[in-house]
Amino acid sequence: MSAQTSSTEGTLFIVAAPSGAGKSTLVNALLAREPGISLSISHTTRPPRPGEQYGRHYYFVERAEFEREVTQGIFLEHAEVHGNFYGTSRKTVQDLLQQGRDVLLEIDWQGATQIRKAKPDVVSVFILPPSRAELERRLRGRGSDSAEVIERRLRNSRGEIAHAHEFDYIIVNDRFEEALDGLQAIVRTVRQRSVLQCLRHEGLIRELLAET
Repeated sequence: MSAQTSSTEGTLFIVAAPSGAGKSTLVNALLAREPGISLSISHTTRPPRPGEQYGRHYYFVERAEFEREVTQGIFLEHAEVHGNFYGTSRKTVQDLLQQGRDVLLEIDWQGATQIRKAKPDVVSVFILPPSRAELERRLRGRGSDSAEVIERRLRNSRGEIAHAHEFDYIIVNDRFEEALDGLQAIVRTVRQRSVLQCLRHEGLIRELLAET
């Protein structure tokens, strides 16, 4: 009879991209395929877009409340992006990881830099658009942002993409299914790392090594 597997802390994944690269669509599709991953909901000071719900897409807060939470040390990471603040709850992430859940964060490169310092074993992925023209087409196709906001996002995208090399993996989101397969492959490969498997299957390995 096989020994039971040992429990271990989950893996933290971070996914970043310039606005319009299709990050959220890819992440949502990944979560549908991989129910063992929990999405950490970020706090933000930006107003909700049509269809977005508090607690499901973001925790929408006023700037004063966000700044108060920063001083209280609530956030694992926080950054200003396109004129709005975003932050990830430290306690939420730690609680999920300690329960053995894998956790995924959708953040920008600034937040990714902060998390790498706090948790060096994080697995990071950067999503690239297939071209600048396609990036602009996707941003304009949303129909939810003003022309001024779109232009600012396009300008900022160059600075964001300049940090892509800092991430463990890069995926070009040209053909959606191929990009999604690539993202899922990264998750599944990480889960098979020997350091994790030895912890999860410590009892099984002991049994297999035991002399009969």
